[in-house]
Amino acid sequence: MSTLPNTSTWYIYMLLCADGSLYTGITTDCDRRLKEHNESNKLGAKYTRPRRPVALAWSEEVASRSLASKREYQIKQYSRAKKLALISGFSSS
Repeated sequence: MSTLPNTSTWYIYMLLCADGSLYTGITTDCDRRLKEHNESNKLGAKYTRPRRPVALAWSEEVASRSLASKREYQIKQYSRAKKLALISGFSSS
């Protein structure tokens, strides 16, 4: 039995929902997660289901799930204005 190394790359991401609201989450695969939010009634977040379509507005790479969770919590405490400022500095990489 093989085990995965604890070196997975994690991402914190923000989605822009169809109603203009923002959703923040963590994942190891932004493309897969975006597809789940837009297409799956089981895997997408309950919050985003009635707010489809959603689009990836911002993401940030971190080294571990622990760091991703801490950063997600930090961002969720931000005001909408601060979240939008973070997004406006986003550049596709």
